[in-house]
Amino acid sequence: MRTVDSHLHFWQLSRGDYLWLTPEFSALYRDFLPSDIDATLRACQVESVVVIQAAATEAETHYLLDLARQHPVIAGVVGWADFEADDASQRIASLCHAAQGRLKGLRPMVQDIPDTQWLLRPALDPAFKALIDNDLSFDALVAPVHLPVLAERLSRHPQLRAVLDHAGKPDIAGEGFDGWAQQITRLADETNVLCKLSGLLSEARRSASAADIEPYVAHLFASFGAGRIMWGSDWPVLTATAGYLHWFEMAKALVGRLAAGHQEEVFANNAQRFYRLAR
Repeated sequence: MRTVDSHLHFWQLSRGDYLWLTPEFSALYRDFLPSDIDATLRACQVESVVVIQAAATEAETHYLLDLARQHPVIAGVVGWADFEADDASQRIASLCHAAQGRLKGLRPMVQDIPDTQWLLRPALDPAFKALIDNDLSFDALVAPVHLPVLAERLSRHPQLRAVLDHAGKPDIAGEGFDGWAQQITRLADETNVLCKLSGLLSEARRSASAADIEPYVAHLFASFGAGRIMWGSDWPVLTATAGYLHWFEMAKALVGRLAAGHQEEVFANNAQRFYRLAR
């Protein structure tokens, strides 16, 4: 089975712009670089990865693009730009020019913005238009509270390629299924957004089993279908709760039960098409 990891991070603490990453995140408060995961990717026969921003700076985007130039396993980068800047369109075009095809999308860190209605601000319109004009995708890093406004924002841009990170981060540990599920159904029905099968173990109780997350995964497949779901590891955030291989094998078992016959779509083809990755 071909495998593309659609959601993976690298960071280097000395760069100094990971404002969310503080010593209290003890398991994550260190450098995570390609050399730390290369052997695991080979063991799992992961052919390529999409690296996702972890800092709200353009400097980090350039750092990730430099890593992509050095490491062929990185097939694409999802970076960051200031969507509220007066010159957002020019900034995004400049990033694309510097990336030489390696920049596949952008991700504002919506979950960390205090204003839960931020996505609806008219000032963001030029940035979303620039995504479309530059053939970039939008990664939606949101919590359940943001799902209604995300649906409204995406309805304004039917040409935009968008993907929901970490299934919208349902509160699995708190058994927050019903409200999340209702909004997921609406989002899937009313927009063309795809969804990442990633990050779920981070939202569950420690040592969660496949049975604990299966109702959530089942609802994702019922809502989006196998053609709109892509697998991602969310490494190294994943390492706070589980190992890469553990999540990989759990996800394979879940997809085998819930979307039999569509494993290669979920684990490779959907991400390949969505992010415009070269084979």
